[in-house]
Amino acid sequence: MTTETPRWFTSSYSNNGGNCVEVATNLAPSHGTVPVRDSKRPTGPVLDLPVPAFAAFVAGLKGGGFEGV
Repeated sequence: MTTETPRWFTSSYSNNGGNCVEVATNLAPSHGTVPVRDSKRPTGPVLDLPVPAFAAFVAGLKGGGFEGV
C-alpha cells in the first residue's frame, strides 16, 4: 500500500477563471487512475478515472471532439 498523495494541477490552457478541473497524474503509475476534481471545491468529491479513459478523454480534447458541447 502506498501513502502517495495527489499532486493537483490545472491545465496550462486554463485562464484561472475559476471554472477548471484539477488532475493528479502522479498517481497513474502506482494506482492506475487519474483523480479529477472541481477546482472550486477542493474538498469535494473526486472522480478516479482509469488511465485509458483519461487518455482517451485528453485525445478527444486535443482532436477537437468536444467543441460545441
